[in-house]
Amino acid sequence: MTVVSGKVKIPKNVEARDVFGKLDENVKIIETELDLSIGLEDSNIIITGEEKLLELGIQAIEYIIMSLESKEEVNKDSILKNIDSLIKKNNIDTKKILDYTVAKTSRGKFVKPKTLGQKRYLEAINNNFITFGIGPAGTGKTYLAIAMAAEALRQKEVDRIILTRPAVEAGENLGFLPGDLQDKVDPYLRPVYDALYDILGVEICKKYIERGIIEIAPLAYMRGRTLDSAYIILDEAQNSTNEQMKMILTRIGKNSKLVVTGDITQIDLNKKDSGLKNIGKILKNIKGIEFSYLTKDDIVRHHIVQKIIEAYERYDNKND
Repeated sequence: MTVVSGKVKIPKNVEARDVFGKLDENVKIIETELDLSIGLEDSNIIITGEEKLLELGIQAIEYIIMSLESKEEVNKDSILKNIDSLIKKNNIDTKKILDYTVAKTSRGKFVKPKTLGQKRYLEAINNNFITFGIGPAGTGKTYLAIAMAAEALRQKEVDRIILTRPAVEAGENLGFLPGDLQDKVDPYLRPVYDALYDILGVEICKKYIERGIIEIAPLAYMRGRTLDSAYIILDEAQNSTNEQMKMILTRIGKNSKLVVTGDITQIDLNKKDSGLKNIGKILKNIKGIEFSYLTKDDIVRHHIVQKIIEAYERYDNKND
């Protein structure tokens, strides 16, 4: 790898502190995303890194300067979107950018992000107490969260994993399903079991469930509890009510982490009642909480899934 340096001159009508952002947050985003080092020397921004990525860094800084000159808002989302478009436009090999190992499966396979959106989602989980992973089906929201939880348990960072989902009847009646209550709700939790089995292995997973180290239960079972030293994952959160969302958010105890995943385009409740619908407005600007939005570009299932989602988006837009 050849390390080179480049510079961008700050124009007189732009302040260096505005380019760098509050607590240097603007340049930190570029440094993290493109594996660069950025500093200030007189009125020049000095960028150091691998040659191909250096050029993207220069263009990303220039984008911030141009935005400031035209009085446009510069924030994390706008910088990330610009970096994404630069990477696609310049056909940069994202493998180097995505060199980030999450965990190992029971078969010895490494779990890694496959897209920039997934990498940002994982970083958000690492750096916050509560993370919301919001996006369409097939973007790895649940699987990656469970991989992070399993690794935290392996490293003894937490004492247990708690996985929960709302047991919502999506056009079917729970009362007609055979068995006791657990038998009735297990089908709703099957994707959670599948991900756990893949990461930890069936035998270890079953042993942990028997010992209470892993708890898999409907969301209603969480009421009235304080969850200490736990990795909590609320899956399919779009089907939680406003009251349920408030309840799970206030269950988090000492040395715990909460990941909330969901897809606001697949709500089986009345949309007004969905606890995920407006949560971004309610919890905005709270330190320790981050919203990570995945898109159809982050879908890692069969490529036809992306085409299906695009088709539904076109249909919904026509019928709005």
